[in-house]
Amino acid sequence: MPRILIVDDDGETCRFMAELLERPDREIRTTQHVTEALTLARQAFDLLISDINLDAQQNGMDVLRAFKQANARGHVVLISGFGTLQTAIDAVRAGAFDYISKPFNISEVKATVERALSDVATPAAPRPSLDVPPPGLIGRTAGMLSVYKQIAHAANAAAPVLIIGDSGTGKELVARAIHAHGRRAGRPFVPINCGALTESVLESELFGHTRGSFTGAIADTKGIFEQATGGTVFLDEIGETSAALQVKLLRVLQEGEVRPVGGSRLVKVDVRVVAATNVDLEREVAAQRFRQDLFYRLSVIVIRVPALRDRREDIPLLIQTFLQNACARAGKRIELSPSAISALTAYRWPGNVRELENTIERLVVFSRGSVIDVSDLPFKATGPDLHERLFADLPSLDEIERRYLLHVIEQVGGNRTRAAEVLGIDRRTLYRMAERFSIDLKEDIPGSGAA
Repeated sequence: MPRILIVDDDGETCRFMAELLERPDREIRTTQHVTEALTLARQAFDLLISDINLDAQQNGMDVLRAFKQANARGHVVLISGFGTLQTAIDAVRAGAFDYISKPFNISEVKATVERALSDVATPAAPRPSLDVPPPGLIGRTAGMLSVYKQIAHAANAAAPVLIIGDSGTGKELVARAIHAHGRRAGRPFVPINCGALTESVLESELFGHTRGSFTGAIADTKGIFEQATGGTVFLDEIGETSAALQVKLLRVLQEGEVRPVGGSRLVKVDVRVVAATNVDLEREVAAQRFRQDLFYRLSVIVIRVPALRDRREDIPLLIQTFLQNACARAGKRIELSPSAISALTAYRWPGNVRELENTIERLVVFSRGSVIDVSDLPFKATGPDLHERLFADLPSLDEIERRYLLHVIEQVGGNRTRAAEVLGIDRRTLYRMAERFSIDLKEDIPGSGAA
């Protein structure tokens, strides 16, 4: 019979989790006290579920370490109300099976527990040591939490990584984080934008060239794959490469060797390849515009970076960070009014994080006062009205219902009880609607911040 230990300093949360995971074939213990948790953790449990930030001098990481010392074959799922890349790194380094953020999704909790219990018979592999994360990645939403966890797990793997996301979402920051936390961190990280160069120039940049191979080639020159020996090559916009170049990239991945332009000899290289794209490579493969074998080689590990419109809760945090940086560069002290922040949060940001950062920079540079208000924003930043958001592209009735549900949840600040009242339904019906539309509706639990 699987034994589960639940630790949280809030009694209501403990009861909620116990009821959520209760089954006749499971034994569940709960505790609100760190001292008791440390004692229980040394007993024979299969799974520990613990909040990281306990209201005590010791926290969930201390409980995790005590648990792992006594239960080498057991698993740990950590819960955090403030998901960050550093939290993910610390959790993986300490041996956590997974971690989830508050407020959390019921189905996610259940699925994570099921995976942990089914895997508990197999000891977890030793976790690699990871360094302090580089700056740049900002966000605490579930989508970003997923990215952090994937970075933590992919960092020391040798396999290629494919990062997928819209332009401006921060794909290069993800690539740099993978490199910075891996075994190759002390070696070069060399990025190149495959869509910014002509085919001939890109080939020479990647593979190098020999003297006399083309006009202006006055000496043998090493390409990026040789320059980055022992490190990481980041191929941004990999979907823009030609079919001929894709064949040569495939050889690098399969054989670990390159042939310089104009050369007759093959050169062995030792690099990890991380690629990124803002196009649907599977669709490109189906249209025979991208090699299927190269796609499979590149996509051993796939990390999807969410668009900013899909993680609006992160926008105020991003605004605060970008505003501080822009003010420091401009030598100004400027604030954004609450209404300006609301308008910026409501905007869809087709250019994603890059567009938001550039907008904040421009507002600071051209600001003549100490407070930026809605009237100071670019006209488009006020965002589309409700009619445009619901009906502009002539959606189906189901899609209109889905969009209106999202609109109501946004307008009530995520308060599930209030959302149900506005819609004229009970909360159970609200959850069924969210499930039908695959909306990540986070459950209201004590201390989650939702009601």
